[in-house]
Amino acid sequence: MPTYAPDLNPVEGIWSLVRRSSQANTAFTTPEHLLRVLRHGLRQLQYRSDILDGCLTATGLILTTSRLKPQ
Repeated sequence: MPTYAPDLNPVEGIWSLVRRSSQANTAFTTPEHLLRVLRHGLRQLQYRSDILDGCLTATGLILTTSRLKPQ
């Protein structure tokens, strides 16, 4: 695998979604403002497993471990 392969990294897809939604057209006034907006955007994605699965699928990689199921 190459040292940097954004097309094989599902996190790149997640950051792309955050940049296009919560950060779009925003002028951040302080570092705290940036952190607050980032956390909000990531929190919105946290409960959207379909979107997160789509980021993994877009890489063409296969998840080989099973997900933990709540008890």
